[in-house]
Amino acid sequence: MRDFRKLEIWHLAMEIVEMTYQLTKKLPKSEVFGLSSQMRKAAISIPSNIAEGCSRKSNKETTYFFRISIGSSFELETQTIAANRVGYFENEEVESILWKLDLFQKKSNRFIQTLPISSIKSPIKK
Repeated sequence: MRDFRKLEIWHLAMEIVEMTYQLTKKLPKSEVFGLSSQMRKAAISIPSNIAEGCSRKSNKETTYFFRISIGSSFELETQTIAANRVGYFENEEVESILWKLDLFQKKSNRFIQTLPISSIKSPIKK
């Protein structure tokens, strides 16, 4: 079991949450239950899955939740780019969050590689 609050990637993920909430405030009211909600759910999923992964006893399970976290970061990246492309955000508004997401993805992948059994895809048997 790990203390997620000591992980640099968790702190980075929390910064992404804050940035996402600030950015989604700029979306039109018509997107409150659409894009805004989706972006916020994806953002909060990133640190939440890191925390859940840290609660697991095996590296296999930890890796699984960290990979979900990375997946959520790619989901948020896509939603941010889509919102920018349809004209909700200016390029300058999304540059910093996209940079932070890229940094998170790289650091998370490196962290996973330090865990034994990191090549296992899922702890859940089908």
